[in-house]
Amino acid sequence: MSRSMAADFEEFAHARSGQLLRTACLLTGDWHLAEDLVQETFGKLFPVWRRVRVMEAPMAYAHTTLVRTYLSARRLRRWSERPAGDVPDRQSPDGADIELRLTLLEGLDRLSPNDRAVLVLRYWEDYSIKDTADILRIAPGNVPVRAKRALTRLRALLGNELRDLATTC
Repeated sequence: MSRSMAADFEEFAHARSGQLLRTACLLTGDWHLAEDLVQETFGKLFPVWRRVRVMEAPMAYAHTTLVRTYLSARRLRRWSERPAGDVPDRQSPDGADIELRLTLLEGLDRLSPNDRAVLVLRYWEDYSIKDTADILRIAPGNVPVRAKRALTRLRALLGNELRDLATTC
């Protein structure tokens, strides 16, 4: 790979790593696993950068690679260890409701990897049904069904916790 192409990849990685890290954090539920996932994604992109950089949407390709790498690792049970312990209380810099956010993240953590990926892509990343289907390699008609089913599971898992938080806000 030429020096200019390597510099182009480095610029892309620097500019887009924050967005990919946010998605990875939502998928994995763990900052360190998310960093590893982003690093692995960039490791997969680098050898094919010559082809990816001329695509209409290289970031979409990176997102797809990230989600598929996450799902593949979950299927292979690479991420079987989970940190234990309580999350320390912190004040949110933007004033958002931390309790609600932590409850939702804990609920997402209890979903299957596929359910979690559907919800993260559709509702956090705001991907279209078609784009979500393409990334997950499923039919577009399955996305709303899976999203509805995943939301139903999330509501069942959170139960009264979500209702209690909604009434206190």
